[in-house]
Amino acid sequence: MTGGGKRRGCATAVLALAALTACEQVEQVQDRFRDMTPYEVYQASLADAGLIETALGRDWIMAGRAAVASPAPVSLPFHEEGFISAEDPGAMAYRITIGRGQRLTVQVALNSSEETRVFVDLFRVPDNEDDPLRPEFSSDSLPGEFVVEPWRGGDYVLRLQPELLRGGTYAVTLKLEAQLAFPVEGYGMRGVQSIFGVERDGGRRSHAGVDIFARRGTPVLAASAGRVNRVGLTNLGGKIVWVRDPVRGANVYYAHLDSQYVRDGDQVQVGDTLGFVGNTGNARTTPPHLHFGVYRRGAVDPYPFLDPPRGTLAERTADLEQLGQWVRLINDGIRLRAAPGRRGEVIRELGQYTPLRVLGGSGEYFRVRSPDGVDGYVAARLTEPVDSPIRSQVATAGGTVLLEPNDNALVIVRLDAGQEVPVLGRYEGFLYVRAPSGQRGWMDADQEQ
Repeated sequence: MTGGGKRRGCATAVLALAALTACEQVEQVQDRFRDMTPYEVYQASLADAGLIETALGRDWIMAGRAAVASPAPVSLPFHEEGFISAEDPGAMAYRITIGRGQRLTVQVALNSSEETRVFVDLFRVPDNEDDPLRPEFSSDSLPGEFVVEPWRGGDYVLRLQPELLRGGTYAVTLKLEAQLAFPVEGYGMRGVQSIFGVERDGGRRSHAGVDIFARRGTPVLAASAGRVNRVGLTNLGGKIVWVRDPVRGANVYYAHLDSQYVRDGDQVQVGDTLGFVGNTGNARTTPPHLHFGVYRRGAVDPYPFLDPPRGTLAERTADLEQLGQWVRLINDGIRLRAAPGRRGEVIRELGQYTPLRVLGGSGEYFRVRSPDGVDGYVAARLTEPVDSPIRSQVATAGGTVLLEPNDNALVIVRLDAGQEVPVLGRYEGFLYVRAPSGQRGWMDADQEQ
């Protein structure tokens, strides 16, 4: 690259950064004047009813905040099944990456004894992570399918939370698709042989779209629904069709057609025939192809709007019969991860016989909660039920069984001196035991006789 080219490249980068920063500032101002999301409206209704001051109300608010603060970073497509207790308010949150031109589909199912609303909120993570998350989408409808098409690519946080005092078993599926349908019948991305931004006419202009090579006469299809706002003939594009896409606020351009099949003002749906592949205009010396462009405040690269995301959904092998139950680790040094999979960040390493409550399952991993309330994922094959004791212990005088592995926890059972209790697990100086009454709880290991 020449010195002038480097300067132009640096200037372009600076302008792009300035534009991005300006966009962030504009959006932050807009957020101050936006309508409240359904989640925020519901939270305000809890406050008006005085429920925010109750323990359950506070727990519901904290569960939503905690989920957003520590979302599980997952790769898409993703599927998880689990449960939320009505008496113990909970929420799930996932950190995902959505590329520009991609569509996120969220499928939510909730099996509950009562009709229950589920709040689905998508937040964009700002470039400066010290800034607050920006709401992109919010719904409080019954479980179903939600489709979101953010114009900007980046990292997002998706939170799912049922209303207060509602729970049940849930299933959530997240997947990405290209926002636009492929515009040449019977062809795919392999047909794209000239990309956006390459120099044309000796550098006097750049390619403002992609070229899709195909046999002459192949149908050209509408990549999105909209209204045909121009059918014409130009020296550059030859026989052309413009379609206004109102959903994305974009104009979609189809050029070098052999012939057109629509007229000005026609309403078209995805997959409708607009014309046929040719090489009219300045493409008359090249093989037949479709020039495809997308314009929104100028030309944008259409490639990611057409390119279907890769990846397959992991087969679930985790035993969901364990949902809501306690399991224990069969080995020492097993890793609790922030996300299901070997690439998930390691939160901590846990010892053998650590009890974990199963909250959900994804692929071959359990979503679990540790005895001290930390959520994460462990490989299901490295766990076993806690039903059979690992040994028995005899309590000392004044022995107690606690609700949690904490010296200040609520006492749920008092033991007599010499009373034998089966030990089901252990964690951080405490034993997970089954009291003679059948209740399960925690006993300080120092209470053993």
